[in-house]
Amino acid sequence: MLTTIKGYYDHGQIVLQEVPPVNTKTEVMVKFLTEEASAKMLSKRKLGGLEGKVALPDDFNEPLNDLKDYM
Repeated sequence: MLTTIKGYYDHGQIVLQEVPPVNTKTEVMVKFLTEEASAKMLSKRKLGGLEGKVALPDDFNEPLNDLKDYM
């Protein structure tokens, strides 16, 4: 099982913001995010980023010829 729990490092201790879903001794991995990396992860996507780059054909909703035998 792979679970991600947000927390922070403060004076030599890691403080988790929620209780982990385990009851036994479990191996963990800790990743430290710099403020710059954290800001990049939280940045919002630009809406309409693919505008003008993607087009649907006029017959998009028409049945496929390959499926005529099944219809």
